[in-house]
Amino acid sequence: MEIEIKGFQKHSLVDWDGKISSVIFLPYCTFRCPWCYARDLVLESKKMPTIPFDEVASYIEEYKQFIDGVVITGGEPTMHTGLPELCKKLKELEVLVKLDTNGTNPEMLKDLIKKKLIDYVAMDIKAPLTEKEYNKLNGNCDLLVKVKESISIIMNSGIDYEFRTTIVPGMHDEKSIEDIAKALKGARKYALQSFMVPPQKGKLIDPKFEDTRSFTSEEMLRFKGITEKYVKKVVVRGV
Repeated sequence: MEIEIKGFQKHSLVDWDGKISSVIFLPYCTFRCPWCYARDLVLESKKMPTIPFDEVASYIEEYKQFIDGVVITGGEPTMHTGLPELCKKLKELEVLVKLDTNGTNPEMLKDLIKKKLIDYVAMDIKAPLTEKEYNKLNGNCDLLVKVKESISIIMNSGIDYEFRTTIVPGMHDEKSIEDIAKALKGARKYALQSFMVPPQKGKLIDPKFEDTRSFTSEEMLRFKGITEKYVKKVVVRGV
């Protein structure tokens, strides 16, 4: 199988609500979010060893009685043409599959859902859905069109899902979070994730964000109250 696995976490209690999961990390991304934790995966993955899928599959097969599912994250997994095959092989191991995505490849997302290769989608909404805001992440406004298409695909698919935003001081405020929630009106689930500075230096795409504080619990709960007017369920993470 032609796909580069650059990381494998055997057990996680935080990557899929209510489930014990293993996590597969794929490289590269369509965005360059300055607060992104995955600097190595996005910018320097060529320096990282590739993990053979057989090694991952062997572990999952041996311990799947303790694992509810496998999360595929990145980077942006849908950049990889081998993603459908990876999902298919995971399904053959009889585990649930969750996809983390930024929504920039709606065609692949639609195909994965249609073929029932994924059981859950978590889509990141980085900012209010305007060209001005999304251009800060990539400079390519065509990607915003794809992001909006992916939102529609997910909300009309029947698959279990969530949208989520990592909330960063200096990048998000009450108005921007409300604007995002309005765009997701009627969504099943919206997760507000508090930006947390990594304990080690050099992990963020823009090092300036290593000096950024996190929002307080009170501030995150205020964001929650704002967004609950628009979506069916709001959860807060990281506080």
